[in-house]
Amino acid sequence: MKNKSIVTFTGELCSNAPVPGGGGASALMGAVSASLCSMVGELTTGKKKYAEYQTDIERILGDAKYLNKEMLDLMQKDADAFEPLSKAYGIPKDDPEREDILEAALVVAAQAPFDIVIKCREVASLVEELVTKGSRLAISDVGVAAAACRAAATGAAMNVYINTKLMKNREYADKLNSDTNEAVNEIVSICDKAYEEVYKGLES
Repeated sequence: MKNKSIVTFTGELCSNAPVPGGGGASALMGAVSASLCSMVGELTTGKKKYAEYQTDIERILGDAKYLNKEMLDLMQKDADAFEPLSKAYGIPKDDPEREDILEAALVVAAQAPFDIVIKCREVASLVEELVTKGSRLAISDVGVAAAACRAAATGAAMNVYINTKLMKNREYADKLNSDTNEAVNEIVSICDKAYEEVYKGLES
């Protein structure tokens, strides 16, 4: 999935193909956010004006590149998770094993977007730092990273909820929903604050 060109990926996203879907698109937005964090870090590192943040910028660069790779891997994980779910829906309703197979597939399908949300929380922390520590010449890109991270997290959450909604094990589903809500609320708060700080700084 991650080796597809942008034209191929978006073309398949436009179609009725089962994958990619909202989960893969969310992971891609997460990768874009992490990449922008890396770019801002690259434009900041080694600059005398930001020497006090050099150690932090080097850490941010390493983390951003790692998170970019993780998000791209999650695009594939999300696509792989959909296949068993699709097959489970195709099992005849009178098959005594259908319910258990479907439940297991729903758990797998919900895990991938949940993992995207959790990685978004790590990306959001980089965005938060770069509002202060990143080069002012690239501050608008920090705002874009904040917007992309927010979209990635809230989008991935939708793909958690659509699967937990159908789970029979409500204790598991409710716990996953709660954990997702908690993470998303934190991410949205961080990203909205970062975006507003960048926006106010750019207002003329």
